[in-house]
Amino acid sequence: MQALLASLDTHQPGDIRDRAILMLFALYGFRAREVAQLRLDHLDWDRDLLWVPRPKARQTSPYPLMPVVGTAIIRYLQTVRPASRHRELFLTRTPPFRPLSGSALHGLTSKRLQAHGVQTAHWGPHALRHACAMHLVAAGLSLKEIGDHLGHRSTEATRVYAKVDLVGLREVAAVDVGGLL
Repeated sequence: MQALLASLDTHQPGDIRDRAILMLFALYGFRAREVAQLRLDHLDWDRDLLWVPRPKARQTSPYPLMPVVGTAIIRYLQTVRPASRHRELFLTRTPPFRPLSGSALHGLTSKRLQAHGVQTAHWGPHALRHACAMHLVAAGLSLKEIGDHLGHRSTEATRVYAKVDLVGLREVAAVDVGGLL
Protein backbone atom coordinates (compact mmCIF):
# COMPACT_ATOMS: atom_id res chain seq x y z
CA MET A 1 0.00 0.00 0.00
CA GLN A 2 2.81 2.39 0.84
CA ALA A 3 4.43 1.77 -2.55
CA LEU A 4 1.12 2.32 -4.34
CA LEU A 5 0.51 5.63 -2.56
CA ALA A 6 4.11 6.73 -3.11
CA SER A 7 3.71 6.07 -6.84
CA LEU A 8 0.82 8.56 -6.86
CA ASP A 9 2.82 11.36 -5.26
CA THR A 10 3.21 13.24 -8.53
CA HIS A 11 1.98 16.49 -10.03
CA GLN A 12 -0.49 14.73 -12.34
CA PRO A 13 -4.10 15.80 -11.60
CA GLY A 14 -5.40 12.22 -11.70
CA ASP A 15 -2.71 11.04 -9.30
CA ILE A 16 -3.43 13.88 -6.87
CA ARG A 17 -7.15 13.11 -6.75
CA ASP A 18 -6.73 9.33 -6.71
CA ARG A 19 -4.11 9.47 -3.94
CA ALA A 20 -6.61 11.18 -1.62
CA ILE A 21 -9.31 8.66 -2.54
CA LEU A 22 -7.08 5.62 -2.08
CA MET A 23 -5.94 6.90 1.32
CA LEU A 24 -9.57 7.02 2.46
CA PHE A 25 -10.03 3.40 1.40
CA ALA A 26 -6.73 2.07 2.72
CA LEU A 27 -6.27 4.03 5.95
CA TYR A 28 -9.89 4.25 7.08
CA GLY A 29 -11.41 1.22 5.37
CA PHE A 30 -14.29 3.24 3.94
CA ARG A 31 -16.74 1.73 1.47
CA ALA A 32 -16.98 3.10 -2.09
CA ARG A 33 -20.42 4.54 -1.41
CA GLU A 34 -19.18 6.32 1.72
CA VAL A 35 -16.38 8.04 -0.19
CA ALA A 36 -18.71 8.85 -3.08
CA GLN A 37 -21.09 10.56 -0.65
CA LEU A 38 -18.42 12.64 1.11
CA ARG A 39 -19.24 16.31 0.82
CA LEU A 40 -17.17 19.42 1.35
CA ASP A 41 -19.09 20.17 4.54
CA HIS A 42 -18.11 16.75 5.95
CA LEU A 43 -14.60 18.15 6.51
CA ASP A 44 -14.29 19.87 9.89
CA TRP A 45 -10.90 21.52 9.54
CA ASP A 46 -11.18 23.35 12.87
CA ARG A 47 -11.46 20.10 14.85
CA ASP A 48 -9.53 17.86 12.40
CA LEU A 49 -12.57 15.62 11.88
CA LEU A 50 -14.03 13.87 8.89
CA TRP A 51 -17.76 13.16 9.13
CA VAL A 52 -18.43 10.04 7.10
CA PRO A 53 -21.88 9.17 5.81
CA ARG A 54 -22.82 5.68 6.91
CA PRO A 55 -25.69 4.74 4.59
CA LYS A 56 -26.37 1.44 6.35
CA ALA A 57 -26.72 3.19 9.70
CA ARG A 58 -28.40 6.29 8.19
CA GLN A 59 -26.05 8.65 10.04
CA THR A 60 -22.64 10.25 9.82
CA SER A 61 -19.74 9.10 11.97
CA PRO A 62 -16.78 11.24 13.02
CA TYR A 63 -13.23 10.12 12.29
CA PRO A 64 -10.04 11.92 13.23
CA LEU A 65 -8.63 13.47 10.09
CA MET A 66 -5.12 12.04 9.79
CA PRO A 67 -2.64 14.78 8.81
CA VAL A 68 -1.40 12.83 5.77
CA VAL A 69 -4.98 12.41 4.52
CA GLY A 70 -5.87 16.03 5.26
CA THR A 71 -2.81 17.16 3.31
CA ALA A 72 -3.77 14.96 0.34
CA ILE A 73 -7.34 16.33 0.36
CA ILE A 74 -6.14 19.94 0.63
CA ARG A 75 -3.77 19.39 -2.28
CA TYR A 76 -6.65 17.98 -4.34
CA LEU A 77 -8.96 20.86 -3.41
CA GLN A 78 -6.37 23.55 -4.13
CA THR A 79 -4.86 22.20 -7.33
CA VAL A 80 -7.22 19.75 -9.05
CA ARG A 81 -10.88 19.95 -8.04
CA PRO A 82 -12.75 22.08 -10.56
CA ALA A 83 -15.07 24.86 -9.47
CA SER A 84 -18.51 23.31 -9.32
CA ARG A 85 -21.96 23.71 -7.82
CA HIS A 86 -21.66 20.12 -6.61
CA ARG A 87 -20.86 19.80 -2.91
CA GLU A 88 -19.52 16.24 -3.17
CA LEU A 89 -15.81 16.13 -2.45
CA PHE A 90 -14.62 14.10 -5.43
CA LEU A 91 -15.60 15.04 -8.96
CA THR A 92 -14.83 13.78 -12.43
CA ARG A 93 -11.85 15.44 -14.08
CA THR A 94 -13.51 16.22 -17.41
CA PRO A 95 -16.60 18.31 -18.14
CA PRO A 96 -19.38 18.12 -17.40
CA PHE A 97 -18.00 17.91 -13.86
CA ARG A 98 -20.09 15.66 -11.65
CA PRO A 99 -19.64 13.63 -8.48
CA LEU A 100 -17.81 10.33 -8.78
CA SER A 101 -20.12 7.37 -8.28
CA GLY A 102 -19.33 4.28 -6.25
CA SER A 103 -18.82 2.32 -9.48
CA ALA A 104 -16.41 4.97 -10.79
CA LEU A 105 -14.45 4.71 -7.53
CA HIS A 106 -14.38 0.93 -7.95
CA GLY A 107 -13.05 1.31 -11.48
CA LEU A 108 -10.29 3.75 -10.61
CA THR A 109 -9.22 1.67 -7.60
CA SER A 110 -9.12 -1.54 -9.64
CA LYS A 111 -7.12 0.19 -12.36
CA ARG A 112 -4.60 1.58 -9.88
CA LEU A 113 -4.18 -1.75 -8.05
CA GLN A 114 -3.70 -3.69 -11.27
CA ALA A 115 -1.31 -1.12 -12.75
CA HIS A 116 0.82 -1.33 -9.63
CA GLY A 117 0.86 -5.13 -9.76
CA VAL A 118 -0.96 -5.68 -6.48
CA GLN A 119 -1.98 -9.32 -6.16
CA THR A 120 -5.39 -9.71 -4.56
CA ALA A 121 -8.37 -12.02 -4.80
CA HIS A 122 -10.73 -9.07 -5.27
CA TRP A 123 -10.23 -5.74 -6.99
CA GLY A 124 -11.61 -2.40 -6.00
CA PRO A 125 -12.13 -0.46 -2.78
CA HIS A 126 -13.14 -3.55 -0.83
CA ALA A 127 -9.63 -4.99 -1.28
CA LEU A 128 -8.26 -1.88 0.46
CA ARG A 129 -10.97 -2.06 3.12
CA HIS A 130 -9.98 -5.66 3.75
CA ALA A 131 -6.29 -4.70 3.93
CA CYS A 132 -7.16 -1.99 6.47
CA ALA A 133 -9.08 -4.50 8.59
CA MET A 134 -6.25 -7.02 8.44
CA HIS A 135 -3.81 -4.31 9.54
CA LEU A 136 -6.05 -3.61 12.53
CA VAL A 137 -6.24 -7.34 13.35
CA ALA A 138 -2.44 -7.57 13.18
CA ALA A 139 -2.18 -4.53 15.47
CA GLY A 140 -4.15 -6.43 18.10
CA LEU A 141 -7.39 -4.45 18.10
CA SER A 142 -10.52 -6.26 19.27
CA LEU A 143 -13.24 -7.29 16.84
CA LYS A 144 -15.48 -4.67 18.46
CA GLU A 145 -12.90 -1.91 17.84
CA ILE A 146 -12.34 -3.04 14.25
CA GLY A 147 -16.08 -3.27 13.63
CA ASP A 148 -16.61 0.22 15.01
CA HIS A 149 -13.85 1.55 12.77
CA LEU A 150 -15.34 -0.14 9.70
CA GLY A 151 -18.88 0.88 10.54
CA HIS A 152 -20.18 -2.63 11.13
CA ARG A 153 -23.41 -2.88 13.08
CA SER A 154 -22.44 -6.17 14.70
CA THR A 155 -19.28 -8.09 15.50
CA GLU A 156 -20.57 -10.92 13.31
CA ALA A 157 -19.79 -8.81 10.24
CA THR A 158 -16.24 -8.35 11.51
CA ARG A 159 -15.54 -12.02 12.24
CA VAL A 160 -14.49 -12.71 8.63
CA TYR A 161 -11.25 -10.82 9.35
CA ALA A 162 -10.46 -12.97 12.39
CA LYS A 163 -10.63 -16.12 10.27
CA VAL A 164 -7.89 -14.88 7.98
CA ASP A 165 -5.31 -14.15 10.70
CA LEU A 166 -3.84 -17.67 10.64
CA VAL A 167 -0.47 -16.54 12.00
CA GLY A 168 -2.21 -14.95 15.00
CA LEU A 169 -4.39 -18.01 15.51
CA ARG A 170 -1.34 -20.28 15.42
CA GLU A 171 0.31 -18.13 18.10
CA VAL A 172 -2.78 -18.49 20.28
CA ALA A 173 -2.81 -22.26 19.68
CA ALA A 174 0.85 -22.51 20.69
CA VAL A 175 0.31 -20.94 24.12
CA ASP A 176 1.41 -23.25 26.92
CA VAL A 177 -1.65 -23.82 29.07
CA GLY A 178 0.36 -25.72 31.68
CA GLY A 179 -1.70 -27.95 33.94
CA LEU A 180 -5.09 -26.86 32.56
CA LEU A 181 -5.44 -29.93 30.38
